[in-house]
Amino acid sequence: MPKLVRRRASPTSAVITLLFAAGITASLGAQAQGTGTSTSTGARIIDLQAMTDAEVGPIQPNHGTLRSKTLLKTPNGTIAVQAGDSPKHYHAETDEIQYVISGTGKFWLGDTMRDVHPGDVIIIPKGTNHAGSHASEGNFKVLSIKLPPQAEDDFHRVP
Repeated sequence: MPKLVRRRASPTSAVITLLFAAGITASLGAQAQGTGTSTSTGARIIDLQAMTDAEVGPIQPNHGTLRSKTLLKTPNGTIAVQAGDSPKHYHAETDEIQYVISGTGKFWLGDTMRDVHPGDVIIIPKGTNHAGSHASEGNFKVLSIKLPPQAEDDFHRVP
């Protein structure tokens, strides 16, 4: 009888699984409520590594050098690409998951600065201080999933 060999999932496959689950959850929730997606042009493939800062969008006021482009928005969550550095902050009502696409450096998570690099997944429960504020190589670019969607007033700066 052949021996079964277990393969460890690669970080990329774990992220794809995570994004797939988030997208399915968001889409099913929107369909159940009959709303559809408000920021979607349908099925597509987006090369996030090739996306320039200009394509991500303008710098957001009061958010450091952060640029953000929403790729999918449903009543249950959002998926966006973000580039640049943001000041230390937290979200009181939103959990956030970030997948680092590019940029190497230090990232505030809680009260500790952590090293991050492309391929890292950062889990940020609501109420947790965080910021990508010390890039040492390149600009931080992340895929950000927010569950539920972040309200406009749910960005609380931390001194």
